[in-house]
Amino acid sequence: MIRRAAPAVVLLLAFVLTPALQPRVGAQLPSAADDRFAGLQWRFVRIKYHFTTEGTHVAQDFYGEPWYIDAPAAEQNLTRRVKTATAIQVEEPIVMSLDDSRLFQNPWIYFVEPGNLKMLDSDLPILREFLLRGGSAYFDDFHGPIEWDTFTREMKRLFPDREIVEVPKDHPVFSCFYKIDGYPQVAGLGSFLAGRSWEKGGVVPHLRAILDDNGRPMMFINWNTDMGDGWEWSNAEEYPGYIKYTAMAYRMGINEIVYALTH
Repeated sequence: MIRRAAPAVVLLLAFVLTPALQPRVGAQLPSAADDRFAGLQWRFVRIKYHFTTEGTHVAQDFYGEPWYIDAPAAEQNLTRRVKTATAIQVEEPIVMSLDDSRLFQNPWIYFVEPGNLKMLDSDLPILREFLLRGGSAYFDDFHGPIEWDTFTREMKRLFPDREIVEVPKDHPVFSCFYKIDGYPQVAGLGSFLAGRSWEKGGVVPHLRAILDDNGRPMMFINWNTDMGDGWEWSNAEEYPGYIKYTAMAYRMGINEIVYALTH
């Protein structure tokens, strides 16, 4: 993966609703937004979190702090795409920490690289209440067994009595907006340039969740896939072969957002 924040860019790519068709460079935006979910509101809320190497001199394999990877292009591009593909009322993306008083005003929050996540004790009851009250969290872009172990330790602190479960292939998240036949593995750009779709030993992609008492996924855990790079690099014309991954990232991301807003 290329570990740097890209500048804000104008989204040039768009999708038709037929999943079998792949978009092309320079494809036109839809003439009208899909109005199935008019009245919903959504904003990309990136969470600034504490991380395992914070305050240390341990070398990282990326530039900057892990919570900010792919920003601001990823959220800017996804925001434009949700706005043009759907009739959801979309606000401008923001960054906040879990102790921000505005947290509960937003239904959806995003954590990138949660294999580095290390929550403060004071963060746990806030995030727990946010999720149990109907909020949704999106965890993205972490790979392999080492990062999974770090993430699951934090989830066990958050919900000691709830298990992480696999989202089955017939779950409505795969059909609530786009019809998606299987969970995609979106290659980070660095992996794509190396000729593969995986990294750090995370060969098989998984969509997992923790459920509330009513069986609602309170979070979607996107493991061994990199949706953020798919959004960030969606208009990089110098990598035309990468467009198939941007298609996957937008479709799956929008489905997960729509499902979170409607369940």
